[in-house]
Amino acid sequence: MKVSIITATYNSAATIRDTLASLECQTYPDIEYIIVDGASQDNTLEVILEQCSRVSKIISEPDRGIYDALNKGIAIATGNIIGFLHSDDIFASSDSVEKLVSIFSSGDHNAVYADLDYVEKNNTNKVVRHWVSGYFRPVKLQFGWMPAHPTFYMTKAMYEKLGNFSLEYPIASDYDSILRYFSSGDLKAVYLPQVLIKMRVGGASNNTLLNIKRKIKEEVVIMRRNGVFFPLALFMKRLTKIHQYFN
Repeated sequence: MKVSIITATYNSAATIRDTLASLECQTYPDIEYIIVDGASQDNTLEVILEQCSRVSKIISEPDRGIYDALNKGIAIATGNIIGFLHSDDIFASSDSVEKLVSIFSSGDHNAVYADLDYVEKNNTNKVVRHWVSGYFRPVKLQFGWMPAHPTFYMTKAMYEKLGNFSLEYPIASDYDSILRYFSSGDLKAVYLPQVLIKMRVGGASNNTLLNIKRKIKEEVVIMRRNGVFFPLALFMKRLTKIHQYFN
């Protein structure tokens, strides 16, 4: 199976080296690595070309945000499986992709997701939060459940069937997509109970109070449109994060 991995970048020179290094050392050989850059003004592209020999395709042009960039990557991906490696994230181990492919190969599955560690910005060995995605049951969607999106890999065929990211939600489109996919009845997702990705703290959706408010506002709209009782789901979505600090 060919795995298409998409990284969206914009002025990412400060963090992209670690991301590239974790991709470079993956033991799985058949990886199509796609960079979608939003016309960075720093030396992001130079760092990419210098640091990673496994880049397959690069797009560099203005976009409408990270989800627009990821959609562009999905559109040109030729792999059987598609996943994302954000520009401040790293694979937790050199065999992360190999583990994913082994799950896809083991049965009639069209999606896999796993666990994630939030790590300190300047020390990726220091875990701040441990996100255990857990096994899926449909009722969990009513309580705001979603797996760690950076660990979510799905087949190209399912993206073609279920659609890409909605640009209506600049911050919470990952939640919208997960809710749509897991509600569709077409998804055959398998949970891999291992840490697949390390994510630096301070992501775009949580880096300011204004962005947190915007994210919640988008989530309310998403929940309403998908038949989720938002007062309960919003509360539980936040409550379930507390234990991640103590795992």
